[in-house]
Amino acid sequence: MYAVIMAGGRGTRFWPRSRERKPKHLLDIVSNRTIVQETVDRIKLLIEPANILIVTGKKHARELIRQLPEIPAKNIIIEPVGKNTAACIGLAALHIQKRVHDAVMVVLPSDHAIGDASEYLAIISAAAKVADQKEGLVTIGIKPTGPETGFGYIEQGQLSANVNDKKVFRVKSNREKPDLAKAREFVQSGKFYWNSGMFIWKASIIMKEIERCLPDLYKGLMKIKEVLGTTKEAAILPKVYKGLASISIDYGVMEKADNAFMLSGDFGWSDVGSWDALWEISAKDNQGNALIGGGSAIFTDTEGALVYSPKKLVALVGVKDLIIVETADALLICKKGRSQDVKKVVDALEAAKKKKYL
Repeated sequence: MYAVIMAGGRGTRFWPRSRERKPKHLLDIVSNRTIVQETVDRIKLLIEPANILIVTGKKHARELIRQLPEIPAKNIIIEPVGKNTAACIGLAALHIQKRVHDAVMVVLPSDHAIGDASEYLAIISAAAKVADQKEGLVTIGIKPTGPETGFGYIEQGQLSANVNDKKVFRVKSNREKPDLAKAREFVQSGKFYWNSGMFIWKASIIMKEIERCLPDLYKGLMKIKEVLGTTKEAAILPKVYKGLASISIDYGVMEKADNAFMLSGDFGWSDVGSWDALWEISAKDNQGNALIGGGSAIFTDTEGALVYSPKKLVALVGVKDLIIVETADALLICKKGRSQDVKKVVDALEAAKKKKYL
């Protein structure tokens, strides 16, 4: 069995901590370990480091090698350009097939937080059995706690099996990120789960599905397969990869699949997708204030605040539901509930060509 950790993305909603050179997954946001280190720490209890592959961009490869000395450097797969998750997963599948012809691959985002690691590994183990026995596409659904518009949704179908005391359901449908009204409808039905972005399948099976659903992408991957590990790879890979379609595995494959299965992931999952999400999982005082980063804060007549400060004392007086993030060169003040819009700050900085803040 192999693990494939997708370590792309910029994490713009975590500005000003997250920057182009050091995006969210390379930061110590939820503990004194970086998020990608925590991801590897968990999965290596099930899959040996020699079988853990990490797909990333060139500018982050060196830092990943530094942070993850247990992962062989040859296991850091570099995408010439980011092309979304379908191409990323297809490239990783080619590498696995070159090594062992076929194997179950556990595809994981690099930037999620997990509360119960033991239950997480139990679910992954059961999902791997399903992927092997049923030769289908397996995903992990998260029971929603509210009508979240930032996630895709999985509609639960009929009970298919019970593996390792874990219920396995058919996937009735996959839905893209909904508007608020539709999200409320999904949650109220009791049949929809958040899409965690975790997938488990055989390398051969996902390649067949890419061939069926995304034939142009498959043709490009086959051109790459021909040169993988040869002296021609360095020249051919960037040229072919640049022309691949940028499409998610959810939209490109999972929405069209008729052999998809889901297990419920009740293990304290968070995508840590924004400062609001971090407040949700952080320790708080009696007034709902959270302090992270190693600094100090005084909360006077203050409720529901999140303060990140590595050095400075931050004092808040008579305010409610604020996010305050202090770094060496920038200060973010944001109303809680609006942190999804922090990426608009990054857009503004890009438009103004203020690269030193990016």
